Amino acid sequence: MNTLEEWLAYVERQHPQAIALGLERVQEVFSRLDAAPAFPVITVAGTNGKGSTTAMLESVLACAGYRTGLYGSPHLLRYNERLRIGRREADDGALVEAFRAVEAVRGNVPLTYFEYGTLGALWLLARERVDVAVLEVGLGGRLDAVNVVDADCAVVTSIGIDHVDYLGPTREHIGKEKAGIFRAGRPAVIAEPHPPATLLAAPGRQLRIGRDFGYAAQPSQWAYWGPGGRRAALAYPALRGAIQLRNASAALCALDALHDRLPVAMQDVRRGLAEVELPGRFQVVPGRPQIILDVAHNVEAAGELARNLDASGFASETIAVCGMLRDKDVRGVLSVLDRRVTRWMFCSLRGPRAASADHLVAAHRAIGSLNPAQAFDSPAQALAHAREIAGENDKIVVFGSFLTVAEAMQWLNNNKTSIR
Repeated sequence: MNTLEEWLAYVERQHPQAIALGLERVQEVFSRLDAAPAFPVITVAGTNGKGSTTAMLESVLACAGYRTGLYGSPHLLRYNERLRIGRREADDGALVEAFRAVEAVRGNVPLTYFEYGTLGALWLLARERVDVAVLEVGLGGRLDAVNVVDADCAVVTSIGIDHVDYLGPTREHIGKEKAGIFRAGRPAVIAEPHPPATLLAAPGRQLRIGRDFGYAAQPSQWAYWGPGGRRAALAYPALRGAIQLRNASAALCALDALHDRLPVAMQDVRRGLAEVELPGRFQVVPGRPQIILDVAHNVEAAGELARNLDASGFASETIAVCGMLRDKDVRGVLSVLDRRVTRWMFCSLRGPRAASADHLVAAHRAIGSLNPAQAFDSPAQALAHAREIAGENDKIVVFGSFLTVAEAMQWLNNNKTSIR
């Protein structure tokens, strides 16, 4: 196997399940891999907001002159998006080398696609000798492959109901899983305003929003306060949405907690927040009609998307292109957003977990909506139709899954609309 595509196809076949939580397999292979980090590690978990928080941490630390490593998932257009070193995506050759290193020591241990990728990323980060690594938890925390590494600082951004088949049906169950990334005696940043008791009972030197750190929003700027003091007159982060102030304050609190090892100056914070980029988080595509891409796929994220739409200005028509997975709270998500949408374009996704467009239409009817709805075979078909019928001053919002946004991005790129 010589190409990244060949390796990814091989990796996908090495475990009978797409998701199989547990650290035993990963720990066994990790112990043979010689990939233990010799640099500070910040691990970020949360139902929503972890991608934004990791991106802000990477941006600020890079602006401070550190050689950063960032590992996250899932990707949108290229697997290479999952691993960035020095703010640049890992190239195919480096990823192939990492997969070969894992395979060389794996033996007969079956690894999932995510576990294989995580071990490869940790090996490459160690080989590249980054100054600091920011790791995004894939699912939960306690049993996620990323948790094979002891975080020097752990962050939990939010606790919402999602992935109940794996994490449990309540916020208490989910809080316990997220808290699994905390380590005794090490800082644990909690940005969830209403943390469940299971999260608060976890070990670690806990820093809670509203008690140990926080923020104050003003019309054109904002202020942060935390263990390192107060930082005022900050420009809003480049990522859109009011929730990003909470994510930014969590990132700054983590940097405060690690200040002795990773000092960051005020100008680095300002520049880092101004330069941060993360596709698919209320991403507004240039041109008319306005197209908004958002990976929101649970009730909490749908609520934030609704608030962002409320704040984004009036449009006579707001057309939703929506594709979701069957194991999500489809009715809950549609109920939250139906008041902000005037017309629905439901689409089928590919894969065993995907909900069909007809399933989504039925769920839409079940919530009692009077808004018109149509079914399409794919996000590309739905978006193409939405573009045909939308007026210049209308909005099209594409959401429901990373898969939905990824296919929409590909369609836009193929139809001469530039997506970064």
